Amino acid sequence: MEQLVLAFSCDPVNQPLCIPESILELFELPVLFGSFNRSMLYTFLAALIVMVLLFVTYRRRASVPTKFGAAMESVVDFVRNDIAIGVIGPGGEKYAPYLLALFLFILVGNFLGITPFVMFPVGSRIAIPVVLSLITYVVFVFVGLKKKGFGYLGHLLWPPDVPVALRPLIGIIELVSTLLVRPFSLAVRLFANLVAGHTMLALLLGSGVAFMIAIPEIGIMKGGIVGVLWFLLGMAIYMLEMLVLFLQAYIFTLLSAVYIEDSLRAAH
Repeated sequence: MEQLVLAFSCDPVNQPLCIPESILELFELPVLFGSFNRSMLYTFLAALIVMVLLFVTYRRRASVPTKFGAAMESVVDFVRNDIAIGVIGPGGEKYAPYLLALFLFILVGNFLGITPFVMFPVGSRIAIPVVLSLITYVVFVFVGLKKKGFGYLGHLLWPPDVPVALRPLIGIIELVSTLLVRPFSLAVRLFANLVAGHTMLALLLGSGVAFMIAIPEIGIMKGGIVGVLWFLLGMAIYMLEMLVLFLQAYIFTLLSAVYIEDSLRAAH
């Protein structure tokens, strides 16, 4: 019985799915040179798109904004009012620019993963989520140290709201959780969700297309029906993935605001 196999040498007619000789082939850009790869290209592209969106929105403040301007302003107001001020509280508006840039960059980078002819989520390489989480880490630790000095670390080691007998244990847990676990969990959460969603889409859509291409070899019943069902399931996941990509940008930004608020509260 004939089977679809993954081949080391790509034969699109007989073996529509191929294993690359090196995983680096997924990131290389043959038209460019040096160490500049797809990940770098789409990272810069995501940042450029965010800058263009904000520039176009605010370069001319019309009394009656366009539909695009109204949509962008609603996003800005959402991040400013619901995340920055809503989570951090009074004074949270000064952190809104950072949170807005973070939200838009992650959102645009995520949606590159479901953009036809791109299909490359920026956060699917662990370096990007790690850098973003480290920036958030520096921000909330700096906020705590600026507000209270080294008393911020003392507050973590000796939390005043905990019974004295439990303070040594809770203090160690709080210190490790705040200074070590938070940046790690923030990065891994974004990375794992993007990789899992993108892998599922690639498997479903790719398998559907592969079965349909192989109809002459394996027959209409196996290739056609299975391929169509697999492809339709992939499209359903594709629609769900749009919501997931938005939620991941929202969760990352929301947690960043929560960590900043926690540093400010700990400093009092």
